[in-house]
Amino acid sequence: MRWLLIILIVFLAGLQFRLWVGEGSLAHKAELDKKVEEQRIENKKLRLRNKQIAQEVESLKTNLDSIEEKARKDLGMIKDGEIFYLVIDKDDRVLQHAPEAGNKNKTESLIPEAALNLE
Repeated sequence: MRWLLIILIVFLAGLQFRLWVGEGSLAHKAELDKKVEEQRIENKKLRLRNKQIAQEVESLKTNLDSIEEKARKDLGMIKDGEIFYLVIDKDDRVLQHAPEAGNKNKTESLIPEAALNLE
């Protein structure tokens, strides 16, 4: 009888150990629940993005104006007879470090070379 009681206590201790520590424990379940919730949020964002893309595709299939808008925006296309102007903002660093206006050679050296070659 005494051996049976010892075996049952060891068996109960083993089950309790698995319940509180290790794979399948309550802590492990809570971690998995957190990951599932994060994945649900990510899936919701992706579904919304997919819905927007599907609407854009449908619009491109049926509406010529949306095709023109997409070409102008993404490809930089212009119509015949239109003139394209590229406006470039001045670099703040050039304005802060520019010497006095009288010294033209130093001012030109502070302007980025790519900005000089735009003409």
